[in-house]
Amino acid sequence: MKRLICFDLDGTLSQHKTPITQEVRTMLDRLSEKYKIMMVGAGNAPRIWNQMGQYPIDILGNYGMQEAVVRDGELSIVREDTVVPDKEMFLEKCAYLREKYGYTEYYGDSVEFHPAGMVTFCLLGTPAPIDEKIAFDPTREKRRVLYPEVLELFPDHSVFIGGSSSFDFTPKQYNKYDAIMKYAAENGYSKEEILYVGDDFEDGGGDSHIRIYGMDYICIDDYRTTPERLAFLLDRP
Repeated sequence: MKRLICFDLDGTLSQHKTPITQEVRTMLDRLSEKYKIMMVGAGNAPRIWNQMGQYPIDILGNYGMQEAVVRDGELSIVREDTVVPDKEMFLEKCAYLREKYGYTEYYGDSVEFHPAGMVTFCLLGTPAPIDEKIAFDPTREKRRVLYPEVLELFPDHSVFIGGSSSFDFTPKQYNKYDAIMKYAAENGYSKEEILYVGDDFEDGGGDSHIRIYGMDYICIDDYRTTPERLAFLLDRP
């Protein structure tokens, strides 16, 4: 019997970096009457919360490096793990990848260093227009060409094909599966009681560890169909 439902955001509840709809809010409201629900995302918790229109839901952000709760209408960070990335190494290796694969023209910064230590390598550049990012590689096919070499160049990191135009890097111990299991152990949920809802379970995908380590999941092909896909959960006793 499921008790905890964990959600990805982009591609699952909404389009990349766009607000959730009223239909999705209503779905979450109804599910929360029967289950504990929470977000598990690649972005930081404040970004996820704001994209969701400050919906009252607990959040594991940055692939589990950050945990936040909503109490009395305010988001509170209750845990934030930090690391210090080797910036020179990242800049050098990402520059090499750009030259080798022809991504030499881009907007602004090539590599984004997040406050907690997560790193994002955006092929279009960090400040690229959102519509260009969305259109760049929605099927992730372009980045899957690079993925094997990116893995080889960064052996001490988990590497995710993030968003629609980038790669995300975290220290090896951080991924969505381990983040959820840590939360579950601290809050009294077994693995069998957890259901994860996401959209990218292939190797390199942000949800890939969920599949690899055998957590029950639902794969969303089109975020606009998510309320319909999950309607059966409301019929369960």
